Amino acid sequence: MQSIPRIAPVPIGNKGIWIACTVLVLWLVSLGYLLHYPISFTDPLVYLFVLIQMHLYTGVFITAHDAIHGVVAPSHPRLNRAIGWLSATLFAFNNYKQLSSKHHLHHRHSGTDHDPDFHEGNASFLAWYYSFLKEYISWKQILLMAVTYNLFKQVLPWENLVVFWMAPAVLSTFQLFFFGTYLPHRGEHHNPPLNARSQSLNHTWAFLTCYFFGYHLEHHAYPYLPWWKLPRARELTYSAGNE
Repeated sequence: MQSIPRIAPVPIGNKGIWIACTVLVLWLVSLGYLLHYPISFTDPLVYLFVLIQMHLYTGVFITAHDAIHGVVAPSHPRLNRAIGWLSATLFAFNNYKQLSSKHHLHHRHSGTDHDPDFHEGNASFLAWYYSFLKEYISWKQILLMAVTYNLFKQVLPWENLVVFWMAPAVLSTFQLFFFGTYLPHRGEHHNPPLNARSQSLNHTWAFLTCYFFGYHLEHHAYPYLPWWKLPRARELTYSAGNE
């Protein structure tokens, strides 16, 4: 049984809006630059840029995720939903409404057969990842991505579209799954009441891996906290003995 210290909700104000806008603008500016970047696979910067764009893609999804919890713009529900919808759409045309419905099921039934993110804890990594992709990727998304690619390649180099637009999106799903689902919910995840565990206390690594969502116990305990407030929550639960 997990012992979770209480953390009262704190005012977010407009900070969540500014952080969300910063993430989305960085993603857009980076993509705009990279779609015109000369690609050479002997250029080490190409690989660095792919990783950066992957990380920014993950930030776009995390922004949609926080909107689902109502913490991007808590005082402005319509704006919160609009930012969530935009972020979900930019992340490979995800359906924000369906994403929201499934994610709330995940929180209500974490680690059970009613959890859409759940897979038998002892199953192979690849089987779980495949199940995760099937749950969250639809034929409509694939069709929209294909149509968008074919439209964009009329005016942009197809290599850049594949390397800096499509590949980072796919890699981001792996990043989100591995650090935000597989590690915190695998095998030994049956630790009620939350059925989630956190990675070791290391804020730099936690940000680089998944915008602090490796602090997953804290996210399930305090879903009213945006991603940028999870480090403080992790410090508190760590001091309470949740290592």
